[in-house]
Amino acid sequence: MGEFSSLKRNDILNKMEQNEFDILIIGGGITGAGIALDATTRAMKVALVEMCDFASGTSSRSTKLVHGGLRYLKQFEIKEVADLGKERAIVYENGPHVTTPEWMLLPFHTGGTFGKFTTSIGLKVYDYLAGVKKSERRKMLSVSETLERVPFIKKTGLKGSGFYVEYRTDDARLTIEVMKAAVEKGATALNYMKVENFCYDEHGNAIGAEATDTLTGESIKIRAKKIVNATGPWVDQLREIDGSKSGKHLRLSKGVHIVFDESVFPLHQAVYFDTADGRMVFAIPRSGKTYVGTTDTFYDGDPAEMYATKADRDYILKAILYMFPELNVSEANIESSWAGVRPLIHEEGKAPSEISRKDEIWESKSGLITIAGGKLTGYRKMAETVVNLVAKKLSDSDNHHFGKSITRKLPISGGDIGGSHNLEAFLQNKQKLAESVGLSQEEGRRLAKLYGTNIDKVLELLPEENRSIPRAVYAQLLYGIQHEMVVKPVDFFIRRTGELLFDIDAVEMWKRDVLTFMSEIFQWTEIEKQQLEAELNEELAQAAGRAAVTV
Repeated sequence: MGEFSSLKRNDILNKMEQNEFDILIIGGGITGAGIALDATTRAMKVALVEMCDFASGTSSRSTKLVHGGLRYLKQFEIKEVADLGKERAIVYENGPHVTTPEWMLLPFHTGGTFGKFTTSIGLKVYDYLAGVKKSERRKMLSVSETLERVPFIKKTGLKGSGFYVEYRTDDARLTIEVMKAAVEKGATALNYMKVENFCYDEHGNAIGAEATDTLTGESIKIRAKKIVNATGPWVDQLREIDGSKSGKHLRLSKGVHIVFDESVFPLHQAVYFDTADGRMVFAIPRSGKTYVGTTDTFYDGDPAEMYATKADRDYILKAILYMFPELNVSEANIESSWAGVRPLIHEEGKAPSEISRKDEIWESKSGLITIAGGKLTGYRKMAETVVNLVAKKLSDSDNHHFGKSITRKLPISGGDIGGSHNLEAFLQNKQKLAESVGLSQEEGRRLAKLYGTNIDKVLELLPEENRSIPRAVYAQLLYGIQHEMVVKPVDFFIRRTGELLFDIDAVEMWKRDVLTFMSEIFQWTEIEKQQLEAELNEELAQAAGRAAVTV
């Protein structure tokens, strides 16, 4: 079993430097994590490095849906819909604590994208292609049934709605749990390790990489038989380093979401709706909040330096008021926001929303394998395809057989609860356990949904009494450091808990105490502490749409 504690970084670093691996994966998003899990369960010796934090790119900034790609029917991408639909069910079964079925309302109005007939037929075809189980197949709702679910939806021209199931997920938690599963099976993974160069043999084959620990500045060489570039929006930068960026390339599309408190946007039913300019947008309730998105515009800047602009927010506000004209929401009501990029494979003359989300694998002359494009929902299948290729290459070169993928029925970390049908019983059991150690039922359920079967380890870390931060926050933070490679406050508040996106007030309340606690554990200098505080404040400021402030 591998280590995934940020207190053991030096040990992990030494292991990376001293061993030769079958596969080195560059990129710690959902795709890289999936490849690591698939490869290590086939007895490959796996190393993975991520230049920032795990899931810090696209994999924490999506619409947070594991969905079957209904809109691809409009583009007649039949195979895409079928594949995504089947993968969606697998993702849910393997990690039911981080994925939840969510009934989605698809209203249709006179002159809208979908009419009653096209919606009915489209959803029926969707159910068939995606292999949707009987209890989750589409229903058609009348005008009155639609208004019953969302009373403040636009009434002018309303003809009714389709009602179908999507799957809501916590994208960052999903990524972390897949990564933890890979490490539990033996993979070696490190965040904040940036690949600067590749190493080649005398024949020009890539046999390793030089990587720098961005926390300390220390550089190491990692040796590997095969290297996979799974860096999402950054794949072309890695191809440039390899001298192989030619032919197809990426085009980045920016997607922004904004968050409201349910007191302002009292949505209790997810809605997929038309915008005035003919696009479609999601509005989704989550934990007392409502989030709405996404935009879809080409983006040419640095993917690491991207935030929601006023224009992005105004666009979504306009879309909300178009479909929910009775709501009195404004810029002042936005609690937080996030922005991410979709790494799309460039197609000449197409708008961002028209470009296929299909994934492709490219191999350079040096043997560098690049996985590009794709969607969160298809991560497991993409990983299987990549590892099949790696396995073939390795078996061809050293006559070693690695077997077939087993991830189709492999629970991710925290997901081994006996299947999705057992989720409610599991949650109730853990609520009682949380109560027995002094937490509320509500808190116990929240932690069980966040950590799955790993909740027992979290509860073991509860202090006897409140410190400067609540007992649950303390235990989560300690667990994050010891078992989820939390290095910085932003890792904890954004990607391990999602608090900065969905409970920004709590972050403001506890940031000073969390910073102090982490400073004591990691023995930061005053300068380091100030830098990390500034980084957290900048993230808070950008999410809230204001200038950064000091504590």
